[in-house]
Amino acid sequence: MMDEYQLNILNILKHAAANFPEREVVSRNLDGSVFRYNYGEAFKRVSKLANALESLGVDVGDRVGVLSWNTHRFYELFFGISGIGAVLLEMNLRLHPKEIAYVANHSGAKVIFVDESLLPLAEAIAPAIKAEKYVVITDGEIPETKLPDVYSYEDLLKNADEEYDFPMVDETSAYAACYTSGTTGNPKGVYYSHRSMVLHSIIAAVGMGLQPDDVYMQIVPMFHANGWGVFFAATLAGSKLVFPGRYTADNPAPLVELMQSEGVTATAGAPAIFIPLLNYLQKMDPKPKFNIRGWSGATEPPVAMMKGLKEFGIEIIHAYGATETSPLVCYNYVKPELKEKLSEKEIWELKRRQGIPVFGVEVMLADEEGNKLPHDGKTIGELCIRGHWITGSYYKDARTFESFIEDGLLKWWKSGDAATIDEWGYIKIVDRFKDLIKSGGEWISSVDLENYLMAHPKVFEACVVGIPHPKWEERPLAFVVPKPEFKDSLTKEELYEHLKQRFAKWQLPDDIIITDEIPKTSVGKFSKRTLREKYKDYYMNQKS
Repeated sequence: MMDEYQLNILNILKHAAANFPEREVVSRNLDGSVFRYNYGEAFKRVSKLANALESLGVDVGDRVGVLSWNTHRFYELFFGISGIGAVLLEMNLRLHPKEIAYVANHSGAKVIFVDESLLPLAEAIAPAIKAEKYVVITDGEIPETKLPDVYSYEDLLKNADEEYDFPMVDETSAYAACYTSGTTGNPKGVYYSHRSMVLHSIIAAVGMGLQPDDVYMQIVPMFHANGWGVFFAATLAGSKLVFPGRYTADNPAPLVELMQSEGVTATAGAPAIFIPLLNYLQKMDPKPKFNIRGWSGATEPPVAMMKGLKEFGIEIIHAYGATETSPLVCYNYVKPELKEKLSEKEIWELKRRQGIPVFGVEVMLADEEGNKLPHDGKTIGELCIRGHWITGSYYKDARTFESFIEDGLLKWWKSGDAATIDEWGYIKIVDRFKDLIKSGGEWISSVDLENYLMAHPKVFEACVVGIPHPKWEERPLAFVVPKPEFKDSLTKEELYEHLKQRFAKWQLPDDIIITDEIPKTSVGKFSKRTLREKYKDYYMNQKS
């Protein structure tokens, strides 16, 4: 076999350009207009980009940072940078500027590409970082900027040769890097190899069932965890691609417009975007109808959300992963034999689980000493993962040593997630270990409480944390954001009545705080650390 034929990221686009050259790539601009071209034209621009990168002095192994939204140009950068053997550094816009500067310096970014709309951010961190050159991604002239040694993306491409002899890159070398938004300490660097991401793309294409007649919309930010990598899978399959550009969770209108106008059939995103999307759709008149399958990750999707989107023709499929896992570990599908055994209600409950591991990934549950635990659907242990696209270390970071379990020639990455695995192989994340609530010696899952609260028709968002209690060690405290139309009518009493249908008295939160907003982390998850710190004395100060 030609085992020396390397798995390179560029070959994904090369394949699409050769076999699906006319298939469209659509990208929404900042002004709301839409740019269109195809795979054949994209490959020509990537070849120009490769020449332009060399003209900037970018060499094999150099880190090239990108500060941008989900656009066709960010798409080109993934292929152009990795195609010459350099490494694309995904710069997470949601991190604090000091953390972004840390990421740039820790990785050694040599050149940074920055979207015109993000110049204020780039200018703010530039004095603190060591990057030599900046390229502004703009349609027009380079706006006035304080950045040193600045170039225009389009001018670089316009003046570059269209022919480039791409090298065959060692498949085990890095193609991109992403830094985790860790809750403690500085972000940790994860470097993805060409081999890992090509294999990940193949499995993602199979898992989502992508075909040339599909239309995939890239909702997940491409500046974090490879944008979940499905845009690579869609390219590999020859599907039409749609990039929504800049959008916000509180205004899903641009996403809905693209879903309708471009005939989107597949996408992926977090409940943080799917929940506002559902609320927006419910207010539309007439009600739109789609035929979309969407992977939902980051946090467990509420059943109410899945059922609600199903009414609009959007099938939500729970998927699970992490920055360290590229990110796909598993996704949820109902096994044929279970369709016959389970009731409709039981199937919806099953769909809340994280799912079955995909080919190329192994999982196990471990206790505090690293011993394997049974997969009986009851025993809770730390979910540990290994496989073709699971990181084996953090880049130049001593925290590597505490994050893995050695197992012969291989090792397991410790996810920090408390989970069970049932006899059918379904993984159920009970909680993050640090978010599990230990009350009077018993465990309470904050995730289950949150999702049942969000099943209440008047609730928009809900978050539950464990805080110190003078008698029970910890007790749950719930935070609930009502839907706008129920802002003045939602009461604690009706929320407690709702929870009593599912949970025992000792599992109920000692208090429910109805609020306008719940703080979020840089990746859109509830910032439980912020809430625990702010309310750490809430129960301790209460009179018994």
